Amino acid sequence: MPFRIAISGLNAASAELSIIGNNIANTGTSGFKGSRAQFADVFPVSKLGSSALGIGSGVELANVSQQFTQGNISFTNNNLDLAVNGKGFFRMSDNGSIVYSRNGTLGLDADGFIVNSAGHRLTGFQSDNNGAVTGVLGELQLSSADNPPAATTESTALLNLNAQDVAKGAGDPALALGPEIFQDDGNPYVPQRFEAPDPDSYHHATSYTVYDTLGVAHTATMYFRKTGDNAWASELSIDNQAFVAPAEGTALTFDDTGALTGPAGPPLGVLTYAAIPVGTGAQDLNFTIDFSDTTQFGAAFSVNALTQDGFTTGRIAGVDVAQDGTIFGRYTNGQAQALGQVVLANFNNPQGLRQLGDTSWAETAESGAALVGTPNSSDLGVIQAGALEDSNVDLTEQLVALITAQRNFQANAQVISTGDQITQTIINLR
Repeated sequence: MPFRIAISGLNAASAELSIIGNNIANTGTSGFKGSRAQFADVFPVSKLGSSALGIGSGVELANVSQQFTQGNISFTNNNLDLAVNGKGFFRMSDNGSIVYSRNGTLGLDADGFIVNSAGHRLTGFQSDNNGAVTGVLGELQLSSADNPPAATTESTALLNLNAQDVAKGAGDPALALGPEIFQDDGNPYVPQRFEAPDPDSYHHATSYTVYDTLGVAHTATMYFRKTGDNAWASELSIDNQAFVAPAEGTALTFDDTGALTGPAGPPLGVLTYAAIPVGTGAQDLNFTIDFSDTTQFGAAFSVNALTQDGFTTGRIAGVDVAQDGTIFGRYTNGQAQALGQVVLANFNNPQGLRQLGDTSWAETAESGAALVGTPNSSDLGVIQAGALEDSNVDLTEQLVALITAQRNFQANAQVISTGDQITQTIINLR
């Protein structure tokens, strides 16, 4: 009688219903990968082979196959939510044991490590104190240390000096201040000026901010005085101190088309200033001002661009993750620095991975060794920051499969019912 065959069918249908139910239950689980039941028939085979008249003995669950197809990408408001678009798994550390996941719901723990809801730490390539990503693989920890300042070394001034201005002669007030004052120890001291120079001593002025080695901001003011046809003097004052003389002098000269011709350099139009004391305990300022794109046209004085390369100390204000997995810290001083780089792992046979729960997997002999690399390299996918990968379960498909599995279960139950009726008929024979 076919009771055992039907029971194997019931077990197979029940297993399929469980697999489908698990898929449906995880339709809202980020990074979840659905599974599919694979069945095989059971056939009696002796050492001499199978009989030509042999009848199968039912069915068995041969494998629960994981389906690692891409899920949809949904965007979030958390920059540390990461989604893998393409192949690869996040490499996570579970107290030193490496596990793999597609769930990029991440955040920071009390120590600054990037972790998921299970406490697994995201791993990647570390960066050094200068923001250079190294090849050292480890748990990614975001430092809350201040971004160090950088002193101004280069400035660029894109100006137009009015060619129609009347030159100031020798009898006009001069830009230079009085003699320097010496301290008791004999060292020169540049006193604070506090008062602006006489407006009649210059034609134009403009100011901008520069920084010393401690990140302290200072106001740099440039004064311009026309001294003759196509000739100007440029003076610099830091924090209203006495004027600082550049090594090449103060002269800016132009040709009859308004293009800059001096200082000749090289490079053309660059004034290099002597050491400027700042009185904050920082090193003296040493920087250049590039006037190479400054012009002298018959138009009003204008400041078209005025930039410098220094910045003050910054505290971390946010984190951004690039498509290649590089994690950048954004600081309040406008700077960005690499804090590490997320890595991805891929396998020759992802279906051979062992499921651990918490949407994570472990490497096995069937999966092969993990192939670790940076996102968007080799065949690895890219990182989408501020997004999560949805479950790849197609709910409509699963509901149709649920109906099919239910019918299979009912059909196998009907086989048992029919077998019971036949058995009862035989028992009633007299």
